[in-house]
Amino acid sequence: VALIRGALALALLVCLLAGLPGLAAAKDNAARKLGRGAANLSLGVLALPAEIVDTTREHGPFMGATWGLVKGVGMTVATEVVGLWEILTCPYEFPPDWKPILNPEFPWQRFSAEHRERARPAPAPPRVR
Repeated sequence: VALIRGALALALLVCLLAGLPGLAAAKDNAARKLGRGAANLSLGVLALPAEIVDTTREHGPFMGATWGLVKGVGMTVATEVVGLWEILTCPYEFPPDWKPILNPEFPWQRFSAEHRERARPAPAPPRVR
């Protein structure tokens, strides 16, 4: 009996996880918010290496290994808390128009070239003497 329950629980989990990409692909509705929340809650740990890499590219390896690690831990916690919030509030249109709270919307988007270009600071204007 315990073996059957375990197998059923595993099958249910596999079915739920298989449906997450479809929920995440929906456009600005409760299903997308639920998928976004589930992705952020389960994959929020991706913020840790992403922040280390971004800080290393911006400020060098020492800052990436120290400050990037601190930022990564903070963003991991924030991403997972926001994911839980979005799961709990998915039936409600908050924020307005179902907009995401975090940018990027999904954890794996932190590794895209488009996000890295947007996150890069603008070059400083030339100094006039």
